[in-house]
Amino acid sequence: MLAVVGTRAGLAVWQRRTATRAGARVRVALRDELLAHLGRLGPAHLTTARAGAVRTTLVDGVEGVDAYVSRYLPQLLITLTLPLLVLAALAAVEPLALLGLVPALLLALAGPRAWDRLLAARGKEHWDTYEGLGADYLEALQGMPALRAAGAVARTRARLEERSAALHRATVAKLRVSLVDTAITDLAVQGGTAAAVLLACWSAVTGSTTATGTYLVLLLASEAFRPVRDLAREWHAGYLGASAADGLAELRTARPAVPDTGTAPAHRRTPPELRFEDVRFTYGGAAAPAVDGVSFTARPGRTTAIVGPSGAGKSTLLALLLRHHDPQEGRITLGGRPTTEYALDALRQSIAVVSQETHLFHASIADNLRLARPDATDEDLVRAARAAGVHDEIAALPDGYATVLGERGATLSGGQRQRLALARALLSDAPVLVLDEATSAVDERREADIVRELLDAAGGRTVLVVAHRLAAVRHADRIVVLDRGRVDAVGEHAGLAEAGGVYTRLVEAGHAHRGERAA
Repeated sequence: MLAVVGTRAGLAVWQRRTATRAGARVRVALRDELLAHLGRLGPAHLTTARAGAVRTTLVDGVEGVDAYVSRYLPQLLITLTLPLLVLAALAAVEPLALLGLVPALLLALAGPRAWDRLLAARGKEHWDTYEGLGADYLEALQGMPALRAAGAVARTRARLEERSAALHRATVAKLRVSLVDTAITDLAVQGGTAAAVLLACWSAVTGSTTATGTYLVLLLASEAFRPVRDLAREWHAGYLGASAADGLAELRTARPAVPDTGTAPAHRRTPPELRFEDVRFTYGGAAAPAVDGVSFTARPGRTTAIVGPSGAGKSTLLALLLRHHDPQEGRITLGGRPTTEYALDALRQSIAVVSQETHLFHASIADNLRLARPDATDEDLVRAARAAGVHDEIAALPDGYATVLGERGATLSGGQRQRLALARALLSDAPVLVLDEATSAVDERREADIVRELLDAAGGRTVLVVAHRLAAVRHADRIVVLDRGRVDAVGEHAGLAEAGGVYTRLVEAGHAHRGERAA
């Protein structure tokens, strides 16, 4: 008996360690797979999915799967094998005891399954509420400055309290159903154990078994039900993973907005030509196309600017270029090859983008810059920062390029964040540079100088500049003017300003705005 107890203890330790390692491997592999799939889905997916809900699935859902894999599944395997071995041993010692144990075991294992459908419905309701609350909290934290400015903190707190109360109700509803499972299991376990004890005592009184046999019946009856009791406990531990299964499956099976069927490698040769050929695209549910028959060419190694009033289709063109969506008609070529022929990763490695909404990570300035090129030297960093007009400000910081930025670059001004993003793009060896309102947070008088320095630093690249303020596009080789999704005019600044039309109105609006500011 001592040898059996010692062996069992050693096997229990080994089982727990093995299960923990297996759960960790599953957790890491699943999270890596989900993150890689999110990268393939691209920004188009996150426009319809809430960031907080995705975060909850990636963090809490995957952690729940870890408990399900490392605790519940091993215990399920034990429960399906060990009681059978115990029953076989009991049959050899006292077959009469099986009359109490077998029905009780069947009830303990099969009885709770009658509630599975209701439990699944309650679990989905609980997870959806939990996911929504996580999304609301993340959104509130990210938007706290706006909530304070609008005096909406109290209203947001009240809404979060309502969502928390809804989560409490969903949790209690799930527990009610789950406790029915537990009650059935406990009833079967206690009743089966009592029946086995009574049968063992009857055998002892009648003399049909020896004292040793009676002892073994009592011992084995308890052991037969031990895995069932443990299974009920581990089920509750791993239930979050089961509840999150739908959310995980939905994320894993979500289809990208565009198919990644291209095979061409990244364009690394001479600066490529960008060509838009009769491109048309309409967002789902929109009454009118966002871009309608747009055709123009961005010449290799030159700077092409895209301007137009709000809603003209500028951002849509860039989304189509990066294949966040594909045009419904027409095509876009890079270096003479349709963008659909490039692998998505290869296409996006060929194009460095600096957008109005920059993202900097909680790391040093040097680490943030080296995201574009991990092997960049300190001299490369300084060169790029000088071209972006931010080197002097970095050098003035106590730790220079080793200064650790706050989350999302919160310790910097908007202009500094944008210029760091510009420097990061310049470090990239992508042959196409896209500036999407990249200097909107910079003073207008400084903007023209920064753009001019950037264009000089980006020599040898095809540059596409999208801007509202015309100071950023005056020095472009060609300017494409969009209006209501169509090309209104193409030319240089001076000729377009004198020709009338949309561009002239934009120039006049800019002059009027500067006059108002001066007044």
